[in-house]
Amino acid sequence: MNQNKVKRVRDLVDGVLLLDKPVGFSSNDALIKAKRVLNAKKAGHTGTLDPFATGLLPLCFGEATKFSQDLLEADKTYDTVVHLGQTTDTGDTEGEVIDTRDVNVTLEQIHAVLEQFRGPIAQVPPMYSALKRDGKPLYEYARAGITLEREARNVTIHKLELIAYEAPMLKLSVTCSKGTYIRVLGQDIGAALGCGAHLNALRRTQVGPLTMENMITLDALIAHPEPLSLLAPVDALLASFPAIQLNAELAKRFLNGQRLALGKEPVTVPAEEGRVRVYLGDKLLGTAMLGEYSILAPERLIAFTPQ
Repeated sequence: MNQNKVKRVRDLVDGVLLLDKPVGFSSNDALIKAKRVLNAKKAGHTGTLDPFATGLLPLCFGEATKFSQDLLEADKTYDTVVHLGQTTDTGDTEGEVIDTRDVNVTLEQIHAVLEQFRGPIAQVPPMYSALKRDGKPLYEYARAGITLEREARNVTIHKLELIAYEAPMLKLSVTCSKGTYIRVLGQDIGAALGCGAHLNALRRTQVGPLTMENMITLDALIAHPEPLSLLAPVDALLASFPAIQLNAELAKRFLNGQRLALGKEPVTVPAEEGRVRVYLGDKLLGTAMLGEYSILAPERLIAFTPQ
């Protein structure tokens, strides 16, 4: 008897889902569940959240995956609770406590220490991370009891605000550059205060131009009668870039990968050079770099044929 399993046919789904990732799910687990609910053929996420973390996880489907790199590079904002006086081997609640100290710090000391971490700083990536060494993630070495040397990386803390302090819990709001480990930031703040620390909670509230507005939980997505209606359009990822409108002739050339000299065309051109989003009417064609002399150079293009 033929037991061959019938392969599920996935749909071509385009758009962005602003998921509120629950505690206990890896970012990839959350993506797989959402992809299954939407029956989407192609999907990806835009920056990993640790399993113990919650909050904004933008998921890209179909054509939106072409632009997910912009969010990987974007600044991110978090609310976090730092538990002073306890250090864990992972830097968060999932690890084992390896050191406990008394917490005798004042608000003045906290403000002075936070000032040290604003602006450009160097961070040593944690052993419990997905960074790879010789093809194997660091957390696999850590679980085997092996600690490897890691080079410090330069990151920028754009904003570091004290929201509340009720010893031993320190609640902070952080806006930072890509590649910043909030777990490491919490540990380093605890070390600077002389009592050690780990993250008790972490919630991401913003990624680039995307905020928690219209964010949906996984349970609500699963229960929704029309889950596809929850998707934001592909260009939701590109809202921070100026827009350029092309006519049909220029759009065809653009989609063929041709550079366009817009200074010679009846097109309104943004005043500043840099990345732009390009349209024909209300149809997104892709992104491009607007350079000197109003030269438009295509970057990532949408699969779209002008009528």
